[in-house]
Amino acid sequence: MPFNVALSGLKASQVDLEVTGNNIANASTVGFKRSRTEFGDLYSNSFLSAGNNAIGDGVQVANVRQIFAQGNLSFTDQGLDMAINGNGFYVVEDRGLPKYTRAGQFGVDKDGYVVNSSGMRLQGFQSDEDGNIGGVRDDIRVENTNLEPSRTTNVQPLLNLDSSELVLEERGVRLTADGPRSGEIVAGTGNALPDETWTITYADGTTQSIDTFAPASAGAIAASLSSGLDGVDASASTRATISASGFTPAAGDTLTIEGISFGATTLTDLAIAINGSALGGITAVLSGDPAAGAGAGNELRLDIIHNQGGDLTFQFNDGGAGTGSVSLGTVDDTTNVVTNAFTLNTAQPTGTVSGVVDIIIEEGSTLSTAGTDIIQTFNGVAFRNNVFNPVDPETYNHSTSTTIYDSLGNAHVMTMYFVKQANNSTIQPNTWQMHALIDNQDVGDPVTGTDATRATYTLVFNDDGSLNENLSDKILVSNWSPLDAAGKPNGADGPVNVADGGTLPIPDPPESSNFEVDISGTTQYGSPFTVSNMVQNGFTTGRPVGLDVDESGILFARYTNGESRIISQIALASFNDVEGLSPAGDTAWLQTFQSGDPIIGAPGTGVLGTIQSSSVEDSNVDLSNELVNLIIAQRNYQANSKTIETANAVTQTIINLR
Repeated sequence: MPFNVALSGLKASQVDLEVTGNNIANASTVGFKRSRTEFGDLYSNSFLSAGNNAIGDGVQVANVRQIFAQGNLSFTDQGLDMAINGNGFYVVEDRGLPKYTRAGQFGVDKDGYVVNSSGMRLQGFQSDEDGNIGGVRDDIRVENTNLEPSRTTNVQPLLNLDSSELVLEERGVRLTADGPRSGEIVAGTGNALPDETWTITYADGTTQSIDTFAPASAGAIAASLSSGLDGVDASASTRATISASGFTPAAGDTLTIEGISFGATTLTDLAIAINGSALGGITAVLSGDPAAGAGAGNELRLDIIHNQGGDLTFQFNDGGAGTGSVSLGTVDDTTNVVTNAFTLNTAQPTGTVSGVVDIIIEEGSTLSTAGTDIIQTFNGVAFRNNVFNPVDPETYNHSTSTTIYDSLGNAHVMTMYFVKQANNSTIQPNTWQMHALIDNQDVGDPVTGTDATRATYTLVFNDDGSLNENLSDKILVSNWSPLDAAGKPNGADGPVNVADGGTLPIPDPPESSNFEVDISGTTQYGSPFTVSNMVQNGFTTGRPVGLDVDESGILFARYTNGESRIISQIALASFNDVEGLSPAGDTAWLQTFQSGDPIIGAPGTGVLGTIQSSSVEDSNVDLSNELVNLIIAQRNYQANSKTIETANAVTQTIINLR
């Protein structure tokens, strides 16, 4: 009878309607996987009675297959919303029963466990205190506790020091000519400086010599020394001093200086005339008290200075009276009194003042001469000009700062200053000094006593700009006593000086405020000073403020101090036959014999997909297709109903036969 055939069709259409309706109902369910109804025909024939013209016995639902195709990913603003991009299932535990799901809408319950909306706990691989992921899988739990502070034990700056920077500091030995001919005033138009042989002996024992010849001026001698001897920087100046009591020209008298005549009768007028003239490199400086008497230390005087060390030739021209004169002298450094050494008058109208040579040689070197007319003694004075001063930017080439932390989590500022060093016989080429201060306080190991010295380290670079780690200092800060805002010890761990056993590497766990500055990545190239990176491993205490997940499934806790800590790594499971999984409700599945055992691993490994945080995987239901399927299922149902109606009419016809 066709009734059975039609009934099987109605039943199959009913299942199809239910499956399609379920798909439509879950079109917005995160992680849902649509199903489809698969039909098979029925025949009453057995294997031994098969015939060529067998009539079918209806239809059956052969399978309701779930389609595990990837759904679209939608972005959200929740850090624990996660989508699997690729294969795999989240492993969740439901009261001791493991289940598997693609729905990635998770949160944290009152006990700190990461759970889904049904209270199932998400599982992952646990990490240790250092953030190392192990192989133990357990429920993921977020501890809602503050992060303890960690002291700084290592600072790693990544810098480039500009190789084209100038050397700012000057150091050496200053020699001033003190021979009887230096600065001497003699009659005539020539100076009294003689021939001389100059020899410099360097710190390594090597020597270099040069000769100067009369009638060279002091300026010419200085130029010869600077250009002819390595490590020598010489200059010269010439000064003739006229006191008010020694300047008595009569009316009509003139004083000629280097070929230019002046008819002034007072020192003030003469100073104005000289400074307004065409005398190149020559200036007039008026000083003293006009009311002071002759020979007083503050008597009015005029210094006529040739700042390049050239000879100053004077000529007195008598206007006719024969009573005027000009006395040229020098100044006694002790009494500040002008000594009238040479008088220009009618009897002695011409005189020449020679200059004084000022010589600077590098530290460790000595200078000698064959005679003593220019240099009599070599009691040089060692000097350092423009010495590093952290409050004077003109004394260092570069600086940079970073925040470091003591054992209590208090923040401090360490500033590093870099000073380029001069190349000479005692200093390697491409050498810099690094100075370090913390909170503007010195932190160098004391040489004597207990006060900290300036923390200074030598950095030497190779000719390719890389750091020469063999010649450069290992930077250990071993005398830092953390202070509070009032400059008093704040109770944090103090230093261990080198003399007391402070050394590198820093012990783990650390026992003092000592830390290392690792400058192995520092370079010296011909480009501007650059801080490419600045890393230090300390931090203050912090409160948890959020959770993040990366694509490998690493779950981080973020803290208010900017730190993050690895909590766990999310576990994903894959199956040889995902269609063999059994739906368990709540968008979860159970393992079955057909699915096989789960293969559990980290996201992004093997065949497992990656994690997309702040996203969810939408249902893979296509509403358009499902609505069309709904129409088809309705049509099939109606058609099978028509078969029953027709069969009923045929049966009624038979019943009505008489």
